[in-house]
Amino acid sequence: MEQTNIRFSRTDSPQFFRTLNKRVNAYFKENGIKKTGNWKLYLKSAVMFSLFFTPYFLIMTLGLPNWANLLLTILMGIGMAGVGMNVMHDGNHGTFSSKSWVNKIMGSSIYILAGNVYNWQVQHNVLHHTYTNIHEHDEDIEAKGLLRFSKHAKWHRFHRFQHYYSIFLYGLLTFNWAITSDFLQMSRYTRRKLAYGKLPNPIVNWSVLVITKLIYATVWIILPMLVLDIAWWKVLLGFFIMHYTAGVILSVVFQLAHVVDHADMPLPQKDGTMKNSWAIHQLKTTVNFGTRNRLVNWFTGGLNHQVEHHIFPNISHIHYTKIAEIVKQTAREFNLPYNEYKTTRKAILSHFRHLKDLGRKPGYQLT
Repeated sequence: MEQTNIRFSRTDSPQFFRTLNKRVNAYFKENGIKKTGNWKLYLKSAVMFSLFFTPYFLIMTLGLPNWANLLLTILMGIGMAGVGMNVMHDGNHGTFSSKSWVNKIMGSSIYILAGNVYNWQVQHNVLHHTYTNIHEHDEDIEAKGLLRFSKHAKWHRFHRFQHYYSIFLYGLLTFNWAITSDFLQMSRYTRRKLAYGKLPNPIVNWSVLVITKLIYATVWIILPMLVLDIAWWKVLLGFFIMHYTAGVILSVVFQLAHVVDHADMPLPQKDGTMKNSWAIHQLKTTVNFGTRNRLVNWFTGGLNHQVEHHIFPNISHIHYTKIAEIVKQTAREFNLPYNEYKTTRKAILSHFRHLKDLGRKPGYQLT
């Protein structure tokens, strides 16, 4: 990962963000509401946890047939993605509650998703939110060369088929958390002294990682093998299906917001300076989708409102639908882009079309 210091432009007028910030703050003040979560978020969190845990207990206690267990593992995967997008995400942004201890608990739900708080906060809160869509700085658009998400990334011949095989790799996201990526990330981030807030003690950090991984493996693999009267490989298969379901959902939702036709992939100048200010950079590199679809709004935890989320990561997603009009109107007043796809279907088509374009050999033109 590139070490060059990135600096956002100071030649852009700061008036856009000042105006927008003032209007959004006024919305919360005039309506007498907090920027953090409310009863709607808490109720939704209960639903997501239930979707995740209830199938597990049913499998462990009822002795169901294989087909029923298969359906329940898929449901667990859906619940797993739901917890990640609606609970863990807000918690680790400090927006789930006005109480920091509640945010810490909800952010720690990533441990039951096979992830790690420190790694996630560095990759997402620090690298992705600061350097959105900047090649070799935003790790969320890096795929170890297997996929080419940026026109600035190295091209390989097999990328010509990435719009076909990408969906199969997407399902491995959280599975990789469980077995490899957390260890590699912690080593890399610790070496670079990266942190979201105070740099944690490396010994404590590694201890937490190892202990939580052991507990996770015990709950999701060892206990089912001991309790269930089924072959060991069926337990592992169910574990993989759960993760694969969650991985596909989480990966696709993210890609629709950043790896599509309308999202810029700018590079810094030689001195590390970006063309735009941070706020305008966020407008140009993020895309909304399906914001009028109530189910998409509810299930994705506001991740379909990426424009609002990236400019106001300190506001809970439960408020994005309301402040979206303020953001859109202010962007228009300043002749700035507000990228959005009216439907999720259009965003999906754009994503895979974009993957196909990026898979072509650089310099190749259609005739």
